[in-house]
Amino acid sequence: MKLSFILLVLAATSISVVQGSKFWDDFYVNFGDCNVQYPGYDTGSTIALGLDNTTGSGFQSKYPYLYGNLSMKLKLVGGNSAGTVTSYYMASERTQFPKWCELDFEFLGNASGEPYILQTNVFSEGVGNREQRIYLWFDPTADYHEYGILWNQDLILFLVDSRVIRVFHNAADLGIPYLNYQPMYIYSSIWNGESWATCGGGVKTDWSLQPFLASYTNFNVWNACEMRDHTVSSSHACYQKLYSSSYGQAPNLALTQSQIDDLRWIKYNYVIYDYCTDLKRFNWTAPPECARNWP
Repeated sequence: MKLSFILLVLAATSISVVQGSKFWDDFYVNFGDCNVQYPGYDTGSTIALGLDNTTGSGFQSKYPYLYGNLSMKLKLVGGNSAGTVTSYYMASERTQFPKWCELDFEFLGNASGEPYILQTNVFSEGVGNREQRIYLWFDPTADYHEYGILWNQDLILFLVDSRVIRVFHNAADLGIPYLNYQPMYIYSSIWNGESWATCGGGVKTDWSLQPFLASYTNFNVWNACEMRDHTVSSSHACYQKLYSSSYGQAPNLALTQSQIDDLRWIKYNYVIYDYCTDLKRFNWTAPPECARNWP
């Protein structure tokens, strides 16, 4: 009985620590300080990034991560958000890795009443051009929704409210470099993309509505490997953690049937652009990884 009580207390304590983590525990504002707000009574649990006609704003993690299951919750700009781009992404440091790696969520604003477009992209050793665009099946401005990345030695999952919307498998055997050695920082920002973001730049930002605000909360980085220095020993520690953590073991090494069903549901109902089907762009031959990444 005493042991059960102790375990219960420890579990409750662990949960409170994760849920009670503050923005500045793991992140800092990296530009546009004047447009950043910390709303709510629990200061630091939520951050609002603002965009006006002088600057956007953004933040990044204090340290990079090498593999893990990471996420945060976002509530996007409401109303007429045309021309705005709200992002949540991971990227390696370009000064250290000129051929960098990157995983993108970009939310492209739209005129009132029109749906947001979510664009994802994958850069492997400096090569991107892997855009996919989907409509969301909910209003991302009405409440917070969770957006996450599960990254291990075999695959990368893009997740929305725990539903898989995209997978990028390790295709090194096909000559596609995998994201397996560059630690990546987490970034989020809101910025002016009116030259291209809405209807190819045909709909501009209505600056009379500024500032445009996007809110972030529930910063989950605890189930990942943080690298506080760029040493071989730190990399080895992350590989060791990978093979002993839930994100680096079955069933996360391959798609489950439920995840396959999710991807098919997304593909047939919400995809509006997929680089894999834009054959004219690639001289009428789909990139080699495409056959592997759609079930």
